[in-house]
Amino acid sequence: MKTKMHWLLSTAMFCCATSAAAGSTDTSPLVGRWALDVSKLAMPPDARPRSVTMEFRDAGDGKWTTQVVIVHPSGEQMHAETSLSLDGSPGRIGGNYWADVSAVKMPASNVLVMQLADDGKPASTRIYSVGGDRATMTETKAIFGDDGTPILQTNTFTRLP
Repeated sequence: MKTKMHWLLSTAMFCCATSAAAGSTDTSPLVGRWALDVSKLAMPPDARPRSVTMEFRDAGDGKWTTQVVIVHPSGEQMHAETSLSLDGSPGRIGGNYWADVSAVKMPASNVLVMQLADDGKPASTRIYSVGGDRATMTETKAIFGDDGTPILQTNTFTRLP
């Protein structure tokens, strides 16, 4: 009886481990290029950027690459790129975006949590989640106002070809 229980437990653990390993090789629905719906931004229309494009890539070895391009109303561009470990370790951001350090974690294949800092100070926390249609991505952005008031914003991205 003890041997049968041990065998059942071992088999169950092997099946769970195999299932988890198989799931970890699946491509995240976050991978791809995304365009922000700038028409819905919580700012006056003349202050909105012309476009915001994000690209997520699996860089392999547990790393995640993020690229962002923002085109301002004037046509000036801001960009950022980073490849970070998905274990939450902070790393440098290249480019001229309003952040110079980031950390990322992926608690589920369709969810990415990103924390940003600039010049040694917290900048924002962003949570990206892809819907079941795999064509829409929601960004929940947590920031603080100048007076310390917490502000949550929700933005919508659509997948680009």
